[in-house]
Amino acid sequence: MAVSPRSHGRSRRDGAPSPVAPGAASRPATAPRFARATRIVRGPARAGRRTKLLVRHLRRGDIAILDHRDIDRVSGEELVEAGVAAVLNCRPSSSGTYPNRGPQLLVEAGVHLVDLPDDRLFELVDSGEVITVRGGDVLRGQELLARGTVLDSGRVRTDIEQRRRDIDQALERFVENTIEHMRDERELLAGKIELPRLRTEFRDRHALVVARGVDHRRDLRALKPYIRDMRPVLVAVDGGAEALLEAGLAPDMIVGDMDSVGARALHGGGELVVHSYPDGRAPGQRRLEALGLAHKLARAPGTSQDVAMLIAAEKGASLIVSVGAPFNLVEFLDRNRRGMSSTFLTRLRIGDILVDAKGVSRLYRPAPGLRPLLFIVLAGLVAMVAVILMTPALRDVADLLWLKVQLLLGGS
Repeated sequence: MAVSPRSHGRSRRDGAPSPVAPGAASRPATAPRFARATRIVRGPARAGRRTKLLVRHLRRGDIAILDHRDIDRVSGEELVEAGVAAVLNCRPSSSGTYPNRGPQLLVEAGVHLVDLPDDRLFELVDSGEVITVRGGDVLRGQELLARGTVLDSGRVRTDIEQRRRDIDQALERFVENTIEHMRDERELLAGKIELPRLRTEFRDRHALVVARGVDHRRDLRALKPYIRDMRPVLVAVDGGAEALLEAGLAPDMIVGDMDSVGARALHGGGELVVHSYPDGRAPGQRRLEALGLAHKLARAPGTSQDVAMLIAAEKGASLIVSVGAPFNLVEFLDRNRRGMSSTFLTRLRIGDILVDAKGVSRLYRPAPGLRPLLFIVLAGLVAMVAVILMTPALRDVADLLWLKVQLLLGGS
């Protein structure tokens, strides 16, 4: 029977060997003592240079091969949710620049995490090919393909604590980059951005801007009563479109590079707006043209999420609710952001109508739906019928009324 990835590698108190991962090779009872301490994981390999795209194709028990420097919290959560048995990272899972939470989430969930010295594994292993990971060794049969370093829970916790003590250095670099780029992105504050003519109507409506970020799925679940009652314009930022579809919602507009948006979302009828950068680059345009999908270009500095919020504000939204937006230093660094100039300027410009999803879910009191009203009416009818059946006089009156109804229906 397969063992859940969450249970991998947890030692028993009596000193017995840990349970083997899904598909792992069994250990003979006469194995040497050092072999019993070496964790073995066996399963199909799935490789991807971009983690946010790879996680959509992973299955439970897979061995994920990444090229991801500093695994962020969102990627860690998605890998755990996918049920991978092991992660082989061809870059440092934690480079030491800041306390990223991804590796900790993986090892605490029982995922076997190995850092490899290079990316040769992408060329040596085919997708779906069964490989074995024994400690830090990656094997195909008896052939050694690569050798890396196992990141266990003790090592990961020590690294995070050290990075937290050095966080002031990361903060200093972050602030310097923010100030340096604010002059280049001042158009966000001055209002000199030219936005295309759009068919989506924002005037005097709420807008819900959804990006792939920390707790974005949980926030969407908490906001369901708000979405049902207020019917906001649903604006997805790249992978946020997949999150909306998973929640049973269809985006009215998709903004971004379109790199992590699935075909179902692209063909779902929502208006497509490709983020074009000041230097003329529009990475998502070529993909949409190849698919024959109509789209608009929005040329602006900053991030696609900044552009989505500015579109909603400029087109007259009365309130913008943000889902998945970074709100602290670690979350910005998780996004590989060296500074927050565009985000800072965007919030200065639209701050009076911008709120975070967590605040809305805590403060919003949903209006009572039809279900409680129907329940009350039904309970009243049941009570009335019970009174009539238990009272002879009322029963006679009910029989007479029923007879008159039958006569009327028969007469017509």
